[in-house]
Amino acid sequence: MLMSLLSEEVPVLVQGITGRAGRSHALQMLAAGTRIVGGVASPGAKPNDGPPGIPVFADCAAAVKATGARASVALVPPMGALAAARDAFGAGIKLLVSVTEGVPVHDAIRAAALAREHGATWVGPSTPGLAVPGRMKMGFLPEVTLKPGNIGVMSKSGTLSYETNYRLVRQGLGQSLWLGVGGDPVKGTRFADLLPLFAAHDGTRAVLLIGEIGGTEEEDCAAAIKRMGFDKPVFAVLAGASAREGVTMGHAGALIQGGLGTHASKTAALKDAGVQVHQHIDELVGAMVRTLGSK
Repeated sequence: MLMSLLSEEVPVLVQGITGRAGRSHALQMLAAGTRIVGGVASPGAKPNDGPPGIPVFADCAAAVKATGARASVALVPPMGALAAARDAFGAGIKLLVSVTEGVPVHDAIRAAALAREHGATWVGPSTPGLAVPGRMKMGFLPEVTLKPGNIGVMSKSGTLSYETNYRLVRQGLGQSLWLGVGGDPVKGTRFADLLPLFAAHDGTRAVLLIGEIGGTEEEDCAAAIKRMGFDKPVFAVLAGASAREGVTMGHAGALIQGGLGTHASKTAALKDAGVQVHQHIDELVGAMVRTLGSK
C-alpha cells in the first residue's frame, strides 16, 4: 500500500474529523494535495461538524462504502486509538496513520495484530505522519520541511527530523517519501520495513535515517541493510548523543537494555552496515549535498 502512494492519488479518510484538531489538519492536508474523500465523526458529534465540502460518516464502514477510501489518518485521543484502528481495518482500510501520542502499549499490540490480520499497513502511533511532497500528506509534517525530491526519509525523532529536512530543503534537496515511524516501543512500521520500498522505488536515490537512543530499531535496520544488500547510499543522524545515563527520557521508546539502544551501539551497527552516520546536522547536510547535488 505504501508503494501505491508513490504512484497513485489514494483516497483518504480522516477519523475524528469533527474534532478541533481533525478539522484543522484535514484542511491542511487538503491544501497539501491529499485526496480526502470523507471523514468519520468523533463520538457524539454531528455530521455537519466537519469542514465544509467533506462528507462525514458515522463509521469507517459507511465511509468506505460511499467513497471507496483505501487509507485513513486517525486524529483521535489515546484511549480511542485502538477503536479507530479496529473500525478502519474492519472496513477494509489498507493504510492507517495514527498520530496519537500516549497510546497504551497493550492497545498498540492489539492494533498491530489487527493490521497483520487484515493485511494492512499501520504507521504509528506517535508519528507526525507521512508525505509524498507535492502530492499528499497524512498527518502534520510541517510544510516548510517538505519538497519533492529523491530522498527517502524515515524518522523516529520528530523535532530532529523537522530541523534536518528544513535545512536540506533550503539546499534544494527534497523527499520522495517521508515517513515518521513514531517513538513508541510498539509500533506498526519500523525502519527495516521501509528498506524494500526504498530499494524498489526508482525515484529514491538515497535514504535518510533520523533516529534516537533507545530500543533496537536502528540496530535492526543495520542488520537488514546488510542482509538484503541494500545498495543505495544511507545517511543517518541520531538524537541523544549527550543524554546522561540514568536520566529519564521523554519518549516511551527510549529504553536502553543490555548495552543495546545506546548512541554508541547504534552508531557502530549502522557504520558497520555502510551507513554514513553524522554527529551534527550541518555535517549531514553537507555530505548529502556533496553526494546528491544541490539547487
